[in-house]
Amino acid sequence: MDKAALPLSGSDHGAMSGGGGGSFASLRAYGRALAQTPRRVARRACAATAPGEEMSRVRARSGAHMARALRWWDLVGLGLGGMVGAGVFVTTGRATRLFAGPGVVVSYAIAGLCALLSAFCYTEFAVDMPVAGGAFSYLRVTFGEFAAFLTGANLIMEYVFSNAAVARSFTAYLGTAVGVDAPSKWRIPVPGLPEGFNQVDLVAVGVILLISVCICYSTKESSLVNMVLTAVHVAFILFIIVIGFVHGDARNLTRPADPSQNPGGFFPHGAMGVFNGAAMVYLSYIGYDAVSTMAEEVERPARDIPIGVSGSVVVVTALYCLMAASMSMLLPYDAIDPEAPFSGAFRGRKGMAWVSNVIGAGASLGILTSLMVAMLGQARYLCVIGRSGVMPAWLARVNPRTATPVNASAFLGLFTAALALFTELDILLNLVCIGTLFVFYMVANAVVYRRYVGAELGRARSAWPTLAFLAAFSLVALSFTLVWKLAPPERGVRTGLLAACAALAVATVAAFQALVPQAHAPELWGVPGMPWVPAASVFLNVFLLGSLDRPSYIRFGFFSVAALLVYVLYSVHASYDAEESGLDGGGAKVQDEACTV
Repeated sequence: MDKAALPLSGSDHGAMSGGGGGSFASLRAYGRALAQTPRRVARRACAATAPGEEMSRVRARSGAHMARALRWWDLVGLGLGGMVGAGVFVTTGRATRLFAGPGVVVSYAIAGLCALLSAFCYTEFAVDMPVAGGAFSYLRVTFGEFAAFLTGANLIMEYVFSNAAVARSFTAYLGTAVGVDAPSKWRIPVPGLPEGFNQVDLVAVGVILLISVCICYSTKESSLVNMVLTAVHVAFILFIIVIGFVHGDARNLTRPADPSQNPGGFFPHGAMGVFNGAAMVYLSYIGYDAVSTMAEEVERPARDIPIGVSGSVVVVTALYCLMAASMSMLLPYDAIDPEAPFSGAFRGRKGMAWVSNVIGAGASLGILTSLMVAMLGQARYLCVIGRSGVMPAWLARVNPRTATPVNASAFLGLFTAALALFTELDILLNLVCIGTLFVFYMVANAVVYRRYVGAELGRARSAWPTLAFLAAFSLVALSFTLVWKLAPPERGVRTGLLAACAALAVATVAAFQALVPQAHAPELWGVPGMPWVPAASVFLNVFLLGSLDRPSYIRFGFFSVAALLVYVLYSVHASYDAEESGLDGGGAKVQDEACTV
């Protein structure tokens, strides 16, 4: 019998209910716990669990199993739904007009390659450890509890804030589809409230609650709903692509509207413009990471996860490149409206104004699919954080009838709906913030560390060579990014410095590969080209982090401080109590009966 299927013992229930007789039994007990905070943080912050522990005893804390009912086509559909949201309609115009020109097609191809590299890193973990925690679980078994909690908390906060903002934008796009000024007609003004909090959006709340009910009811049925919505959305996108190619002019790919003011050619701003455009459009690929949180519900992880995650990235890359080419043919790049590139391209064409309504309808469907995938992902992150003992255990419970994390889904759904009801949250570009890129960076580092140190496997070698490589390579990537952003372009100074940084990066990876042998080879699926592929992912994510604006870093700092306070005041003590009660005991890696390799 699967060890994970065994019921929790009485001591397990006591520890998981918030400390039992431990740190939270009384105010006096909590005061004693706070006095021991430094010692407890030192003991728990770097405590890493083994993959077998995550697959068995930790997972058993949810009670019932999540149903393994998803196949690779479900994962491709979820990946498409999560990535192809409304943001692409804006991002393409901004990247084309401000940076890449018609070369935005190449920008999308480069960004797609970057996304595929990060997807490989996620896939290795998800195949070897098919649990619902995604990046939180991967970092917990590699770098320990605090690194996992900090990144997981940031992810959940950004999921909630971005989902609330996206739900409010659904109102505006739906209004565009039916020809109504939705912000003024469908939102209820509330006098006396401060600006930005004085427009009640019941449509956004209704959408969030409806999706919450759907994902609580069944993951498989949610996947089917997502598949239908995504298919219709992709059909809208294909329609827009075809319209663009039919009504476009290939001369617009090389000819600006105002040659006296703007350079011509397919790459009007050179390689610099193409790569800056890639940094901007990369954010349109965010969403495949939520697919990794579905690993616990995949029937055949070793086959379905690589196909589902990588396949969705490849399909989305093809769609984005075709969209970019279609838009570039409709108008010269310097005549494109950066805020509404597709609808703006048809606005002045006789008899084509109806296309704007079609674009609004397609964007509305894109919002629904991206919301569903994001809300599926956020609930599974919170469920596994609850399993780990650093958050209340009731968040980890899986409903035995629906086989879904109902408590986590309902809690986050209500919280998101409350934010969306009043608050204008125009704080995220394309549904993502700095925390997501930071997690991608951390997961790429974790893959390297796990392969070359193997700490969780009981045969760890010294970690210092690998840690020194990761730190040195990150510094080289940061140097490249700073030169790219700040060095003067005159007299080839920037080109020379960039070439030197790139050469140093290649030399650093080559030296590490030659001097440090791997400690662990994955059993089922591994990132190819070790350590070059994860190193490239680290480099590119550092570069993209450098492209974000100052408010993104302010938000990340605020979220991180809030997460640190929660960890110090609650989570480390709950985790310590779980350890003292024996809840962190070892466990062998167990494959549940519904999972086939």
